[in-house]
Amino acid sequence: DETRLVKEIDLKMFDLTFSAYQKKEKDSDDMSRSPSMHMKPKELSLIDGRRAQNLTILLSRMKVSNAVINLALLQMDEDDDIPKDMMEQLIKYIPQSDEVELLASHKDEREKFARADLFLYEMSCIPHYGQRLETLYFKKKFTERVGEVQPNLAAVLDSCKQLMSSKKLKKVLELVLAFGNYMNKGIRGNAYGFKLSSLTKLVDTRASNGIRFNLMNFLLQTIEQKFPELLKLESDLSAISEAAKVNMAELEKDIGLLRKGLTECKRELDYQANRPSRDYGDKYVDVMGDFVSLAEVVFGELEDQLADMKTQLEVVTKAYGEDGSSTDSSVFFGYFNDFLNAFKEAHQENEIARRKKENEERRRQQQEEQKQQEKERKDRRKARNAAKAAGEFDDLVSALRSGDLYGDSTLKARRSTSHFVAGTRKPVHHLDAARERTRTHVEHDTITDL
Repeated sequence: DETRLVKEIDLKMFDLTFSAYQKKEKDSDDMSRSPSMHMKPKELSLIDGRRAQNLTILLSRMKVSNAVINLALLQMDEDDDIPKDMMEQLIKYIPQSDEVELLASHKDEREKFARADLFLYEMSCIPHYGQRLETLYFKKKFTERVGEVQPNLAAVLDSCKQLMSSKKLKKVLELVLAFGNYMNKGIRGNAYGFKLSSLTKLVDTRASNGIRFNLMNFLLQTIEQKFPELLKLESDLSAISEAAKVNMAELEKDIGLLRKGLTECKRELDYQANRPSRDYGDKYVDVMGDFVSLAEVVFGELEDQLADMKTQLEVVTKAYGEDGSSTDSSVFFGYFNDFLNAFKEAHQENEIARRKKENEERRRQQQEEQKQQEKERKDRRKARNAAKAAGEFDDLVSALRSGDLYGDSTLKARRSTSHFVAGTRKPVHHLDAARERTRTHVEHDTITDL
């Protein structure tokens, strides 16, 4: 029975040694004595976690305090403390109405607010913070946006004028129509015009003899030979390439956004001007008043250009046989742009083919000249050989006639024969006849050898 041993065991020491309660008290006591183990106060975050995280990252990148941002908004960022790209991002984090109510209900605990929550709370205290931020951003971007719209308007307007006034283009189109009528009906066809889409099909009409040559190449060949002044067609239509890039729907949308932004600026300016009191240093009315006055003039000019462009575009599309109300401007100008590119490419191809033909002709002439020179060299060599042979033959005949061919031994033989003939008193002419026959025989043999 173990109970008998309890009296003998030091249970008090056992409790001190193994009691869990005593251990926790000790640990707690150690923690209270160690300042490094104190827990930091927990931050209070009320808004959506992902939204708070992204806003915190943005504020860290901006590297400016809430006070600096607040002051910049009051003074309409005269010192450019907030870059345009950062301001565009801040617009995404304008406090929503539910966030404003939630943060306001905990304003007594704002010392505990997380960074994103505190930023949204302080910005929500600025009257019309969202409208002020958006209109300030519009002001900063206005000149840039106008600069993007104006060149597009100018390109379309200039292209309309060029298409209506270019005599070179009209002449080229007449040639295209003449070729088309001849191909379809002979010299006098019955077509008075053609669709602009047909211009892009000229390169698809290829030569029937198998060479790499199409109707566009033939058109350029005709122009090069008969109407060289038309080769400068592109100079008459210098704005076409830019006009072909303009999307009319996007252009009108951009102008509509400018109109909407300017309207919002005027509305907010009216609100700020009629506030019963304004914060010290608030420059919204002064700065935006000057901006709106100038922007209205600039935007009015844009609207006038837009109206003029639409009128000119309708006129020029009808002049070229297209429906002005339904034809997209980028498609319309695209026909001419594609034609100009094919026009230029065909001219380059013709130039390459012409240089290639010239080089081949030059090589052929060089080969013929070399052949002629070789023939002349052979003829001269043959003439020299013949002259040399004739000279040697004349020398041989002369030597035969003079007796030099036989040398000294022949002369001695002649003398001895002469004495013998004299001693024997034989007729000399028999010996002369024999000698003549010998000489004739030698000459014959010699000529045969030659």
